[in-house]
Formats: sequence, structure tokens, C-alpha cells
Amino acid sequence: MWEEFSFRSRFQPSTLRFVGMHICLVENGLLPVSAYGGTERVVWYLAAQLHQLGHRVTLLCKPGSSCPFARVLPLNSQLPLAAQIPTDCDIAHLHFPSHEQLPIPAIITNHGNRNSLEPFPLNTVFLSKNHASRYGSETFVHNGLDWDDYGKPILERPLRRYAHFLGNAAWRVKNVQGAMAVARKAQIRLMVLGGKRLNLKMGFRFTLDPRVHFCGMVGGTRKLELLRNSSALLFPVRWHEPFGLAVIESMYFGCPVFATPYGALPELVDEGSGTLSSSAAELAYSLKHSNRFSRGYCHERARELFHARRMTMNYLVLYERVLNGESLNSRNPVLQTVQEEKFLPWNQ
Repeated sequence: MWEEFSFRSRFQPSTLRFVGMHICLVENGLLPVSAYGGTERVVWYLAAQLHQLGHRVTLLCKPGSSCPFARVLPLNSQLPLAAQIPTDCDIAHLHFPSHEQLPIPAIITNHGNRNSLEPFPLNTVFLSKNHASRYGSETFVHNGLDWDDYGKPILERPLRRYAHFLGNAAWRVKNVQGAMAVARKAQIRLMVLGGKRLNLKMGFRFTLDPRVHFCGMVGGTRKLELLRNSSALLFPVRWHEPFGLAVIESMYFGCPVFATPYGALPELVDEGSGTLSSSAAELAYSLKHSNRFSRGYCHERARELFHARRMTMNYLVLYERVLNGESLNSRNPVLQTVQEEKFLPWNQ
């Protein structure tokens, strides 16, 4: 039974000397999240956890945002950040790159990929070990989510008749065509969460396969219900995934992951929670035999290793280092190898 599998929780009471801090989180998106909102969702949960741990939080974000547990200030993209960050805050945490000199100590989380030799600021944090290493850094914090908002998965539910793809299907590096190829070879229905059957953004693309159902950009209870009833996540990305919220969300609902081995994916998916391969045939074969993966193990792995509280505690350690006058990197992180190919290998 799945109850046999558990992960020892590493959540420990904070031993940080800096308590009751006032932290300014800076994000150029709208809060709270209305649909998928990857970065915005992470920032929201970070703010909530900081508040629960007794810290004051100010959110500097897109006009129209609101939050019941933090002060909210509108971010004006036309003005310098230095003029907008409150000086009564102890530290600022930016969620987009900026080289601007700020009036208070700051760290920056880089949530994406940059395929250029432009350096990042010294106090840049990445989303995974792989993400950091590609820029010559060792500083990273895995994303985490508050699973209380996701409800309880029904792990024993036997009738899971489809797999799902979760991501922006119009973005070619996400490789929805590859996901459809895997589903076709495995002879299983595919739900595409994040795309439409007719796609005009990347030229005229129309999917005829009747076994593929396009759900659009879903969020809220509709997305959670689709994940709750899915048998697996197909995620054959063709870029170095910085992290992959779709992966941990799917695992929380007991879905093993069938994906390419690029970027952070080997850090998220182990032998007990899925298969990594750049071959559609290999992923399809493993998907056909997905019963060998424990839904309980997948759920526990996501719930324990990628929880918002764990993420927040790791960020608090970095806040303390910066407030003590340390730099998070010995030199400015910069891309170690420029990627010449547009897409990473995929054998369809």
C-alpha cells in the first residue's frame, strides 16, 4: 500500500537570529493568481509562509493586486525600483533580474533561462542545482507550494483513463507534440491543460487526433479535478527546465511523470516517481507499465520535498546571509555555455 512510503520531514523550528523581519517581495505579476501563474503562485505562497512565521511582508506588485496578510504597493514599471521599495523593510526579494542599486539589502530569484553572456547580480538565486550550475553558481532554492490549497488526492481511485500535459502548449520548447506522440504510442487519451486545438500563435496548427482533448488555460478547481483524475503527466520538454511546477503539482495527485531528462527534472523525478528519456518510444513503454509506480510515493515525495514551508525556510537562510553582509555568489553568475541549438534532442 502507498502508506508504506514516507519521507522524513526536515521542517525544523527556525534557529535564525533574524526574527520578525520586514521583507519586501517584488513581483511584476498580479496577485493573487487567477489562473495558472507559475511565478506569481510561488511568490504568494512565500509571502504567506513568511507571514505565518511571524515576519512582516510588503508586496510590491502589479497594480490591482490585493492580499489579506500583507501590505500591497503598486509596482510602477516606469519608475526606478529604488524609489518604490519602502526603506522601512529589512530586505528586498526581487523575482526578476535587476542590476539597480537598491536602498536596502536584496536578493534576486531568477525564474527563467537566459541564453546570453550577460551576468547576473551577485545575490542571484536559482531554482534548482542544474539551473544554478549552468550559470556557474551553487545557490538555489527549490520551489514549493502550499498543498493545503490543493485538497486531498484520491490515490486509490482506480479509473484514471487519461494522461495529461500541463504547460503553455503554444511554447514549442514545452513540446506538446511530443506528449501527443507518447500518448499515441501508449494508446491512451491525453488531456492538454494549457492549449487549444487550433493554435494561431505559432502559425496555423490544428490537431485532428480525437484522442487528444484540449482544455485551454485552466486553473482553480477545474485544473485540480483534471489532475486528480489523471493517470500520469507527460512532460517531454526540449529545453533545460529551470524547475517545473507542473511536475510537482502532478506528483502531489499521485501521477508518475514521464519526461525528458533536461534541466531540473532529474532533481524532481526519481526512479520511484517516473521515467526520464528523450525517446517517445521509451516513455510510451514505461507509461504502458505505469502501474509499477506507487501513487502514494509520488504524492509523499511532492508533499514533503516541495512544500512552501521548506522553500521559505531555505530563503530565510539566504536572507540572513545577506543581512550579515555576505554575497550569495563569489562572482557574478553568468551562462557557462551558450546553447546553439534551438531545441534539445527528442526522438519522436
